[in-house]
This record gives sequence, structure tokens and C-alpha cells, in this order.
Amino acid sequence: MLKNYLLIAWRNMRRHRVFTFINLFGLAVGLTCCLLIALYIRQELSYDTYHKNADRIYRVTRNFSDPDGNVNLHLANVAPPFGPLLKNDFPDVEQVARTLQTNTLLALDREHSFNESEIFFAEPAFFKIFTVPVRQGSPDKALQEPYSIMLTEKMAKKYFPDKSPMGQVLRMNNQFNVKVTGVYESFPANSHMHPDFLVSFNTLEDSTIYGKQNLLTNWGNNSFNTYLLFPKDYPVANIEAQFPAFIDRHMTEESDGQVKPSSWTKLFLQKLTDIHLRSHLDSEIEPNGNITNVYLFSAVALFILLIACINFMNLSTARSSLRAKEIGLRKVMGATQPNLIRQFLSESLLFALLAVIIALVLTRLTLPILNRFLEEELRFTFGNGGVMILVMVGLALLVGLIAGSYPALFLSSFQPVKVLKGKLTVGRNSVSLRKTLVVLQFAISVVLLVCTAIVYKQLGFCRNMALGFDKEHIVTMDYTSELNDKFNAFRNEVLASGPVMQVGRSIGVPSDRLLNSMGTVRIQKEDSLAPSPISFQYLGIDEQFIDTYKIKLVAGRNFAPREYPTDDSMAFILNEAGVKMLGFTNPREALGRNVEYGNRKGKLVGVLQDFHFESMHEKIKPLIFIMSQGDGYNDLSFKIKGNQLQAGLAHIEKTWKQFLPHRPFEYTFLDEKFGRLYETEQRLGTLFTFFSAIAILIACLGLFGLASFAIEQRTKEIGIRKVLGASTTGIVSLLSKDFLKLVLLANILAWPIAWYGMHQWLQDFAYRTPISWWTFGLATVLAVIIALLTVSFHAIKAAGSNPANALRSE
Repeated sequence: MLKNYLLIAWRNMRRHRVFTFINLFGLAVGLTCCLLIALYIRQELSYDTYHKNADRIYRVTRNFSDPDGNVNLHLANVAPPFGPLLKNDFPDVEQVARTLQTNTLLALDREHSFNESEIFFAEPAFFKIFTVPVRQGSPDKALQEPYSIMLTEKMAKKYFPDKSPMGQVLRMNNQFNVKVTGVYESFPANSHMHPDFLVSFNTLEDSTIYGKQNLLTNWGNNSFNTYLLFPKDYPVANIEAQFPAFIDRHMTEESDGQVKPSSWTKLFLQKLTDIHLRSHLDSEIEPNGNITNVYLFSAVALFILLIACINFMNLSTARSSLRAKEIGLRKVMGATQPNLIRQFLSESLLFALLAVIIALVLTRLTLPILNRFLEEELRFTFGNGGVMILVMVGLALLVGLIAGSYPALFLSSFQPVKVLKGKLTVGRNSVSLRKTLVVLQFAISVVLLVCTAIVYKQLGFCRNMALGFDKEHIVTMDYTSELNDKFNAFRNEVLASGPVMQVGRSIGVPSDRLLNSMGTVRIQKEDSLAPSPISFQYLGIDEQFIDTYKIKLVAGRNFAPREYPTDDSMAFILNEAGVKMLGFTNPREALGRNVEYGNRKGKLVGVLQDFHFESMHEKIKPLIFIMSQGDGYNDLSFKIKGNQLQAGLAHIEKTWKQFLPHRPFEYTFLDEKFGRLYETEQRLGTLFTFFSAIAILIACLGLFGLASFAIEQRTKEIGIRKVLGASTTGIVSLLSKDFLKLVLLANILAWPIAWYGMHQWLQDFAYRTPISWWTFGLATVLAVIIALLTVSFHAIKAAGSNPANALRSE
């Protein structure tokens, strides 16, 4: 009997090729989208789970609050003393490992040097906490001695292509040599960090920047990732509850005797497996994902699969009258309703299995494109054997049952007497269900269209909004302390060329995060110094930075150490947001006031117009500018004439090699850095565009099939109307309006859903575009035009046919 069911199904598929194609293609495309999204979601959910002790590893984080208790900074890193103190005070903690990421020049010799950004100083316990396959050397001993370095297999081939790296020597930052003591396997893509080099942590104890004592007492340098390993099923909340007392016990030197440190800073424990999707803290090692995107794309996958299933249900029930006599004869010959249900479900399952096979092929073909777009390493292989086969078969069964359930019940319920007498009529309930399903299809499509439009509208808003400074034709580079003693000569040589207009130094450049703070600002009001209500971020700059970026001074003057020698240690500049935070309504009122910030005392000499240093996700923060000493800078900015960009870059490179011949010349255009701030949103917009197109395509395939069937059922009516004088335009309008009503209803249902979803998404931006009415109007017009073109193809064909053929056909 099963063989007979499959034979009948195959004959029907061959007889009605157009409908077979619509059903099969719709399901296959829907399943392909689901599989691709499932691979992406699986990758996102798998971050850091490959570690043997993943469920027992936690990261220590730290936040800072203003006097009112409002959190103004939450760092993924903490100060260096916390690690050993936590191990000492909480004996249940099995292991503690601190890491420090740094950007350093690494040289094999004077001819082979590279700027490396993935160098991590790490404690020996790093290998006891994390699962890192070591290929050469001992994980227990490789990081024990100072000036030891381990590197990945990839870096070993880069630096030592023709010899063993073990025992070889590299020079770090032209300051000291390190000896290679091990080679390890590169961290997989689904890791929240990807260190190319691991340097023994006790190397920092001998450095001039840190030193052993400094690492035990410096509470302000929050640059160290600190990881803890707990016993299995340990109640970590018990330790978190003791953190306030722990902070007050050890940070006594940070207290003035009246305010406890735990009132303005707190520690937290964060699960390792939560870092990628649920951590959006300041100073993360790498950009993280977002659990919201996982939920969002899960919903998109279900929507597209639902649209594909709706197509199958619609087309199967709509064409039910073509199989009415077959059903009637089967029932007369003794077939029961369960027999017929099994028959139609088997046909549905056959469709689904064929669609799954096609989807697997399409997934393999399109996955490389998706990987390039997402910059991921998603993999889809058949090497999983029986598990993969079971998953695919299970998916086919699920889709087949969902898509074929209603048609099977509907078709098997026909009464044989009415069918064989030719009195079968499709019930009102069936028509109502088909209309409901069409409305649902287009509502989902319109939601995706509106979301796409608003995402791109926000991207345009971010890119075109005035930033408050000139970012065009600015080139940025890493600054090195080796330039300190000869920077003036370097700058003069660079400016000697006409194309380069300005050179400025700073701690960070626009598009970076503002994470440096020395606490609150105290400013003179009347006869006393009044503290600000929140901590201020600061930016160390030199006297050329403001001119390089053409930031407007609204009051006072720029730093001028030649005219005012104390500016490099006793002068401050604020932005407008900072002046307002300090209680001044007019920037000029604040000029000349005494200011204390951190360990500096001086006067306010200028006020800058507010400008967007960070992305539009962040509000403009109260910002204080100070002049840093030579060692305090880490960025160079060059302003080049727009029509001489290549000549300017060539001259900068020539000068760089003249002053620093051993350092590679590497630069970045500032506008490219700003563009990267919105890469996530750009990808989201592209994906929405793709999925909207897929959803519309599948919905239109279903509408195409339904229109074909509906018009075929009205062939005689069309012939009579033409004989009575109806015009082609009138017939096309008559045949199209019923479907257009459904599409318009779908738009009305989609609008509130799309508005709510995008309203929530826009909350992630401090500065956002309004949700305009025309966005919904545009989506409606597009949906109506697409639906009209789909339906009118059949309508025009029917209206232009010869009425004589229609009237003599029975």
C-alpha cells in the first residue's frame, strides 16, 4: 500500500509540474534558510563550551558608581591585586589566573619585526583553567620563568618557518628578549579570546612599567582579566555576597576614612560561557555577540519555515477538487479516513524529504558565502554519521507532518456520494483558512521589510549625523615612546611636506571607547571646591590635537605650553557636557576656576563644543582634557590635504622609516574606524534584506499558485463577462482586488508588531532616528506592488483569452 501511495504521489507531482516546483522550491528555500541560521545559532551558543571545565570557570568584573549609586562604568577587567587576594581569602577557589593583553612590537631581528596585538601576559595557572592543547613544551613549566614566551603553531610558522621555535629568542618592544618555551594550538573561532602569544606573567614584575610591588598595590589600573576555577557545582553566589567586605578589607588606602570603597566600586563573577552572548561590558577582549540576535534570527528562521509550510497547505487544499473523484472512488472501494490521511501524509513527507535533500545541497553551496559575509567559520559536514542523518530525517518528518496535517484531514473528509455526483463544493471554512494563511504570510514579510528599512535608516542616521569634528582625510597610527625625545623633530619633518597639515598625539582617537577615569572633578564655586556628581572620563592630548580634528572652542583657549609653560601639568579643558554637569549654564562662567582632578591641580583654560568621540550607541559623556607627558600617549593623528592623500601618506612613511627604521609602518583611516563601529548593524541590515527577499519570494510563489487556481475555477465566469462587454482592465481589477485586500490586511496587522520590535532595537542607541510613517507606507507599497504583479500575470492571461474556448469547455 505504501508503494501505491508513493506511486500516486509521484504521478501527481509529474502531472502538475508548476505546483510541484512551487511547493518543492518553497520548502527547500525555507529549510535552507533554517539550516543556515541554525548553524549560526549553534556557533554562537558554543562559545567557550569546548573547555573541559567550562561550567566551573568564572571571570571577575568590576563596576564604579557615582555618589548617588548610579553605575557609570562596568569593566570586564580588574586591578592586578584582586587575583592573588581572592585566592588567599577564598580557599575554595581552586585556581586563579590573570592575563594582560598588550599591543607590542615583536622582532626576530632588525629586518623582521611585526606589530602584534594578540600578546597576552598569563600566569602558569592559565593552562590549569583553560583547555589549551600544547604541541611543544610543558604546560606546567612553560610560563614559570620570567622572559618566557609561548606561541601558536601559526605564529611559529610565521617567525620560524625553517626551524624549530623551541629555545629561539624574540625581542619585545626593543626593551627585552624572551625565549620560546612552548607551542600551542590556536584557540578555536568560538572563543572569547585568541592569544597568538602567551608571555610569562612574572615578566611584568621585572618591567619598569609595572614591577612586583605595583602589581600588589595598584588598584587603579583595571587592565587585567582575572579568571577563577571553582569546584564542581560550587555555589558562587556565596562568594559574591562576601565581595563588599573583601573590598573594604583590602582597599583601605583608597578610602578617606568616611566612605567605604564598596560604596563606589563592586566586584562580580561572570560565567565563562556567558561572556560572548550576555556580556556587553567596557573593555572586552574582543567584540562580543548578542543573545538578542540569536532570538531574533531564531524567530526569522521559524517565520520563513512557517511561510513555506503555509504555501504547501494552501496549494494542497486549493487544488483539492482536482483529486475529489480519486478520493470518492477510494472511499467507495473501502478506504477509510485513516487510510486516506496516511496516504496524504505520506505524500507530504515525500515532498519534505525531497525538499530536505535539496536544502542540504543548497546549504553546502551557500555556506562559504555566509562565512565570508559574517567573517565566521561555520561548518556543515555529513561526517557526523548517524546523528546527522537522524536530525535531517527528523526535520523532514516534522515539516511533513506540520505542512501536510491540514490537507490530509481536509481531503480525507470528502463525502463520496457528493463527489461522484459532481456536487462537491469547497467549504467556506477552507476558503477562510486559505485567506488567513495568505494574510499571515504577507504580514511576516511586511514585518521583515519594515525592520530592514528602519535598520538602514538608523545606519544612515549614524553615518550622516554631524560628529562635531572633521574626520575626513585623517590617518591614525600607534604612538611609541621611542619618539618621545625626538618627536618635535619628527613632527617638523612631517609638516615640512605640503600635503600634511597637522600632527597630534592623544590617548585614544575618536571611535575608541572612553574608559580612562581618575574619579570626580572638583571645581571652584565661590570660595570652595565642589565635587561633581559623577566620575569624569579624561583624554590626554597634546596642543595640536584640537586643531588636527578641527574641534570648536566655545570658550577660552587651547593648550599652549610654549606661551604658558605650566599647561602641561596645571591646565584643564572641558567639553560642554562636563561644564553642564558641574552646574554652569554658560561655559564662560567656568573659565579660570581652580580645578582638581586625580592628582592634578590647576585651572580651567578652555571649553570645547560637544562632539561624538564614541559611537551613536553612547551618549556624549562629560569629558576633561589634560596634557600627557611623552609616555602617556599611544596614538598619532595626521591631517592630510584631500587632494594629496597619496603624497601625504608617502611622506609620512618616509619620515617614519627615517626616525624608526626598525618599526613597521602601519596606519588606519579614521573614517574606516568609524565605519567599523556599525559593522554589526550593517550585517543585520543585509541579513534582513536577504531574509525579507526570501520571505517575499516564498509568499509570492504561494500567491502565484493560489491565483492560478482561483482564476482557473472562474474560467467560465470570465468568458461570460467578456461576451457581455467587460474590458480587460475591468476583469484584471476584479480578479486582483480580492488578493490585494488580503495583502492590505496583512500590512495593518504587521505594522504594530514591526513598530514594537524596532522600537526595542533602537533603545540600544543613545542617538536614534525616529520611526517615520513613510517607512510603513513604503513597505505597504512594495508588498502591494509585488502582490499585484504576481496576481496580474494570471489575471491578464485569463482576461485576454478567447471567451469561446471558456464557454464550450465542460
